[in-house]
Amino acid sequence: MTTLVIGASGATGRLLVRQLLDRGEPVRAIVRTPQALEQLAGDKGLSLIQAGVSDLADADLARYVSGCTAIASCLGHTMSLKGIYGPPRRLVADAVRRLCQAVKASPPAAPVRFVLMNTAGNRNRDLAEPVPFAQRCVVGLVRALVPPHADNEQAAAYLRTAIGQNHGAVQWVVVRPDSLVDQDAVTAYEAHPSPIRSAIFDAGKTSRINVAHFMAELVMGGETWQRWQGRMPVLYNAAACRHPE
Repeated sequence: MTTLVIGASGATGRLLVRQLLDRGEPVRAIVRTPQALEQLAGDKGLSLIQAGVSDLADADLARYVSGCTAIASCLGHTMSLKGIYGPPRRLVADAVRRLCQAVKASPPAAPVRFVLMNTAGNRNRDLAEPVPFAQRCVVGLVRALVPPHADNEQAAAYLRTAIGQNHGAVQWVVVRPDSLVDQDAVTAYEAHPSPIRSAIFDAGKTSRINVAHFMAELVMGGETWQRWQGRMPVLYNAAACRHPE
């Protein structure tokens, strides 16, 4: 088993790589700046590929996904004016599409598990999740004014519609954390099929390390994967699941 991780140099990506290595899972990590994983560089299970995903040729991506049983994406836009409004506008969606195409180019013996970190602000159209009118208005405004939100929506939509539920080469889970926070250790958390709070007006909290733990559990397969495969679970720290009185 080997997992390809993209977005591995980000705050959540680094934690995911550590979670996988702790489980004995070999990791190939595509990173622009290997220094971001300097603390893990001595781990024999980690193979670093210094590159930007959008800069790699299709043949390179096909080579890197070859032999992988899973792909995990924590890819996102840098939170700066250039990162939000500069190219590439469809960083995540294009990476998801190209990675899936790379898997399909040399179909594996068993479907590759694709785990995508997304956002609780992106609703699952398969479930027709109810969204209050005010939240729809705000999300529509965010979609128009903040390109990364539309990018996240399109990345999840590709897995839902182009890959679907019965693809022979790729299976998927889209993980939707609520407002991300930093914590030092994994704590109790809950996954729900749909949001139990408003991502705009009553947001909960999800620690990055809990997201990494959940994604690692999915990558490894087993009961967690069987429960959520083909779905878009929303993740909350356990305390965030309790509404204030």
